[in-house]
Amino acid sequence: MSRVAGRGRTRRLGVLAAALAAVIALAGCQSDDSTASGSGDTGSSAETTAAPAAEVTITPGDGTKKVKVAKKVKVSVAAGTISEVNVASATGTKLKGTLSEDKTEWTSKTALKAAMGYTVAVKAANADGVATEATSSFSTLTPDGQVTAYVVPGDGWTVGVGMPVVVEMSDAVAKDKRNGVVDALKVDTGDAEVEGAWQWMSSTQVWWRPKDYWEPGTKVEVTADLTGVEVDDNVWGKKQKSQSDFTIGDEMISTVDVAGHKMTVKKNGKVIRTIPVTTGKASMATRNGIKVIMSRETSHKMNSETIGIDKDDPDYYNLTVKYAMRLTYSGEFIHAAPWSASSQGSANVSHGCTGMTTAEAKWLFNNSKVGDVVVYKNSNRKLEWGNGYTVWNESYSDWKA
Repeated sequence: MSRVAGRGRTRRLGVLAAALAAVIALAGCQSDDSTASGSGDTGSSAETTAAPAAEVTITPGDGTKKVKVAKKVKVSVAAGTISEVNVASATGTKLKGTLSEDKTEWTSKTALKAAMGYTVAVKAANADGVATEATSSFSTLTPDGQVTAYVVPGDGWTVGVGMPVVVEMSDAVAKDKRNGVVDALKVDTGDAEVEGAWQWMSSTQVWWRPKDYWEPGTKVEVTADLTGVEVDDNVWGKKQKSQSDFTIGDEMISTVDVAGHKMTVKKNGKVIRTIPVTTGKASMATRNGIKVIMSRETSHKMNSETIGIDKDDPDYYNLTVKYAMRLTYSGEFIHAAPWSASSQGSANVSHGCTGMTTAEAKWLFNNSKVGDVVVYKNSNRKLEWGNGYTVWNESYSDWKA
């Protein structure tokens, strides 16, 4: 019985040992699977993915030719940001530009120069900071011509209340290009709000006038920057900025009564002098209208041949006058005329100018400036439009139109 019993225990122990070995083996397999799948606490970190490279686009593209000088250089980056942009001309001049807040776009703000080669070098980086570099080369067109602008009044001048702003071009501006030219002209009056408008007087001149006479003391800044502006087919504004800062002086307005042979001078609204004068005789009448002093000369050579009166004509003259102030392109002046002193205040005997004694002419000259207003009335001869600074002979509504 004992032996039988002993044999039974031995069989049971063998079964238990085999079962235990199977459990240990199973446990070992499960531990390996858990580690491989990463689901256990002791698994390794997940695999990472690299950010895409930054993509740079440059405009104008590499190799582009005949680029218009008004064209902007633009750089844009996808999947990254711009680190640096360098645009340089063949002569080494660098173009300035602005970078967007998110650093994905750069745009030049300095105009291109005609007939010039440029290189663009860009550095960018992606989200991981990996750098990308790109370059481009292009050249601008060669224009058929270039135009500059000249501003009157000149820089630092003090002028009268009737002075228009005159911008003169070195060459004609095509009609379909004139709006673009005007957009490049600026009149800044600082804190003084002054309404005004431009009008083309010819293909080379555009004028600006305020709605009413200027207020004395007004500070004016005029800027004419035709850089990159097309003024005719393949004719461009030169890369040059013209600027003038001038001041409006005291209001001086003189009124000439042609029929009454006198000039009444007002300063800031108050009469300060009445001067006997002579104006043009019947055959050469002085023009009626609002004129503006265009220039001042202590002496001026006058020759009637410039207006078609030759030496054989009884009205011929060739002389030098003192204290001359021009009012019209056609040759009307205010000046000293001592030879007609006996007629001044009583008769009109001149060739169209306004004459007075030398003493009166000197006083008026010393108290006048370019831009002062001289109004002529009671003449039967009309002032032609554009014959001088005639801007005040037209209503502001017509001027604007």
